[in-house]
This record gives sequence, structure tokens and C-alpha cells, in this order.
Amino acid sequence: MFGCAKVNADGELYAGVYVDFMGTDSAIFRTLGTKTAMRTDQYNSRWLNDPTFIHVKLIPDSAERNDDKLYFFFREKSSEMGQTPVTQSRIGRICLNDDGGHCCLVNKWSTFLKARLICSVPGADGMETHFDELRNSVFKGSAVCVYSMADIRMVFNGPFAHKEGPNYQWVAYSGKIPYPRPGTCPGGTFTPNMKSTKDYPDEVINFMRNHPAMYNAVYPIHKRPLVVRTNVDYEFTTITVDQVAAADGNYEVLFLGTDKGTVQKVIVLPRDDLQTEELVLEEVEVFKVPTPITTMKISSKRLALHRCDVYGEACADCCLARDPYCAWDGKSCSRYSASQKRRSRRQDVKYGNPIRQCRGFNSNTNKNTLEMVQYGVEGSSTFLECQARSPHVLIKWHLQRDNSDRRKEIRSDGRVLKTEQGLLLRSLQPSDSGMYQCTATEKNFKHTLVKLQLVVLSSRAVNNVLVEGGGGLVPSSINSGSTQWTPSAGQYKDLLTILSQPEMSLINQYCQDYWQYGDPLMGALKTKDLKELKEQKKPRNRRHHGEGEEEEEQEEVET
Repeated sequence: MFGCAKVNADGELYAGVYVDFMGTDSAIFRTLGTKTAMRTDQYNSRWLNDPTFIHVKLIPDSAERNDDKLYFFFREKSSEMGQTPVTQSRIGRICLNDDGGHCCLVNKWSTFLKARLICSVPGADGMETHFDELRNSVFKGSAVCVYSMADIRMVFNGPFAHKEGPNYQWVAYSGKIPYPRPGTCPGGTFTPNMKSTKDYPDEVINFMRNHPAMYNAVYPIHKRPLVVRTNVDYEFTTITVDQVAAADGNYEVLFLGTDKGTVQKVIVLPRDDLQTEELVLEEVEVFKVPTPITTMKISSKRLALHRCDVYGEACADCCLARDPYCAWDGKSCSRYSASQKRRSRRQDVKYGNPIRQCRGFNSNTNKNTLEMVQYGVEGSSTFLECQARSPHVLIKWHLQRDNSDRRKEIRSDGRVLKTEQGLLLRSLQPSDSGMYQCTATEKNFKHTLVKLQLVVLSSRAVNNVLVEGGGGLVPSSINSGSTQWTPSAGQYKDLLTILSQPEMSLINQYCQDYWQYGDPLMGALKTKDLKELKEQKKPRNRRHHGEGEEEEEQEEVET
């Protein structure tokens, strides 16, 4: 019901939890070890005010182990400036060797400090949009911010927050700071002669009890979020990061879990003038039934971090993917390893330039494009599939009609619909016959993905064949002399059910079974073409996965 976080450090259990079942007594505890049991000041809203603990991490401050601190990340309610309580993101810290005070704060932390974490988008008018809870009922959006430890330490070494004045408002404390500075660890770099917090003067302990918050807030690097999502039907719920060594440098790959059960694989690349470029490499559906993802960690099971085979065998496709895990090895897109000394390996994460990286290998890209034949019936609908391997490409369709040397770009209208998966043609006409080419353009590199020869069969001829063959799909309009074939409501229902599936490859299986058992003319479509067509239908995005087949670094997802 309430968020908690815990970690085991030096044989001691540290945890941010709620002590009672009513959820009124929140605390940061130390227990189960040889050191004195400790906790935060009880029922003191200045210390903790209805917090939700997210994570805890041991981060050394220096080479001196006595300076080691434990950092807690949490959210809590704040009623600053006399306003209605709002939720704010916080970072708090304690010293590992904190033993509490001698007379005051006995068995309670005497080094606990906290500061606000700002994650906001600055507006043109100077106003900022804050992402404190990663969710908002009015402005729906999520953001990922990155902070530097140098900025965090600077805030903790800055002024303390203090309430004064007629309105009892928060201001920076301007009085005398007692020695040693509140929040300093005993026996550390600045207090080598003090072996325990029990040796601290009473004025230090009293100051700590009344001034646990810092006045300044911690802002993200470059004062803006790294990743922002607005006006989408999902929210980020958790994050994990993997450090990856690529041919052109080291990259941080972000795995972002969402409340709809998907994981986004994202990298953010630096650009000129402190600008960045965000790339969504992949989005994976972890569960068949959408379920919010609450925790993730890098482990040796569950989901593989890389699926280089989905980028195909072409050098250009592998290079344009810009996945730091993958490189073209001369034959296919495979896992990149810095230890391999192969000249044929091609990878360009920063720029994704296949013209430069794949020089000498691009000439075969269009030549090896598989040409397929697809049949349709006059008056019915057909779907021409073209699955892009990259979400950043620009897809265009061109038609070269029979007995013509000109190619014409196809645009969406009332009868033609362009989708992410391909091209839907309604109410087929004989003039729709011809060679359809699906081309992809990215980073000024253009190549053909699919070539489809569409053959539109006459509805009269199809109906005559069905009548002569004694098939059970003869429409009633045949007997009345009409040449227009209208499929039954059941056939339309089956087709719509298939079209609603996320995997568009099921459409081809449906059509294959339908024509195999219902139309002798389908024998003209070769089995080899169908097999090669299936090999191409490995969608890059929104896939269901089971157990990972690799035992390298993989991703473990929990709900």
C-alpha cells in the first residue's frame, strides 16, 4: 500500500518504511545489525511528511570510508508558502556511522538532511512545468531527469531552509552555523577527531532537529529533462540503465517501464549547443494482458537487452538502427563486442550514416529486394504489408502500372489508407494492378523494402470459378444475374478480427488458408514466395516475448 525502499550495507539493514498499519508513522530505519538501531524523528513533519520511498543507494563521498553516505529517493507532501500540500520529489541522506545524539535525538539520526529534486520543462514565459510524481491528473505527462552528484553535494553544502517572518515562510538561514557543520559524518575528512555523533555539541544536534531541509533545490543537468512524454496514453513507472561500449564511444541505454506493460529502449545522443537527440530503439510488449511494470533490473534472465536479428541482414538497416548493442558483421546484424577485431564490422551509433559505413555494400540492397506476387479480387479489399525496421524512417509507396514506365507516388485518400504496417486498398479496381514499391528514407539514405506485383482478378471470373468448382462460398447475387461479389457478414467479421490483431503477419496466414481451401486459382502463388514473405515479417516494435534465449545481460521485469 505504501512505497518502501531498503538496502543492506555493511551487514546492516537500512529501510524507508511505514511502521504502523494505519500509515501514519513513516521512518528511515537501521536495524538487524551490530550497530545501534536508529530511525528518523517520530511524527515530525519537518523530517518526513507522508513520504513514498522509491529507492536507496550507497554513494561514497570521498576515499575516506567514514564519509560514506546513504541516499534515499522519495516523494512527500509539502505545504511551503502556506499553500495547499503538494507532492514533491526529494533526495535525503544519512551517514552510515551515525550513532544519534547524546542527550537529544537519542537513537535517532543526527545527520539526516533532505533537498528537493526539480524535474521541469522551462517555458518561454519563464514558468516551469514540474514532473514531481511522474503523473498528473490535469497535465498528463512523464519525464526522465539526470542529476550530477556534484550538484547534489553543492546543495547539501549550501544554506539550510528556515521559517521566519510574519507569514512564517521558508527563507535561507542566515544565522551562525554550529561546528561541525550539521550533516557532517564523524571521523571523516572534516572531523577526524570526532569518532561518533555522540561527541557532537548539543547545539549541532538541536540545529539538525529543527533544520533538516536545504533551502536550494537540485536541478537536472542542463536544467531540463532528458526524456519527456506528453499527450500519450501511458506513463513511465520505472527505469533501469545499462552502460554499453560501442565502436564510437560509450552509451547509456535507458529501459523505461510503463503503466501499460511495455518497455521502451531509449538512447539520448549529444548534439551541438547543449542539445540532445532522443532515439526510441524499440518498444516491447512484456505481457499479453497490459499490466503496469513496477520494478526492473539488469539480470541474466527474462528479456534480452538486444535483438539484433530484427534489424535484418542488410548493412544499411543495421547501421540505421543505431543500436549500440548491434553491428553488421559482413553477413548480418549481430551482437557487437569490443574485443572482436573484425574489419567488416560496421556500426555508427552517433550519426547512423550508412552511406559512409556501408560503402561497397549498399549496391546489393535494392538488388536483393524480394519481389512478390499478391492477388486481389475486384470490388474487395487487400493489404500490402511493408514493415519498417526503424521507427524513424519516412515510408513512401509508388505504383508502376502494367504497360507503363512511369512510377507514381501513392497518397492516402478515401479508398487508399497508409498505415504503419502497410497500404490498405479498398474496393479494388482493375487499374490498381501493377508493381508496388515501398521505399524507406532515413539520414538521406533511400532503399526499397518491398516490391509487390498486385494482380486484380475479375469478380466475374472468380464467381464463375467458384460456381464451376461447386464451392460453398457462392454468393446469392450470382443467381440473380449480378456480377458484383459481396462476401457474407461472417467473412467480414473474420477478416476484421484478424485485422485488429497487433501482428499484421496473421493477415497473410488468414489469406493463405482462405485461398488454399476456397479458390483453385491460388495455386499460382508459389509456396516459395509465401515462405520468403513470412521470413520478412519480423516486426520490430510491440512484440510479445517469453523466456529469453540468451544468458548474457538481460532484463528482469516485475509487476
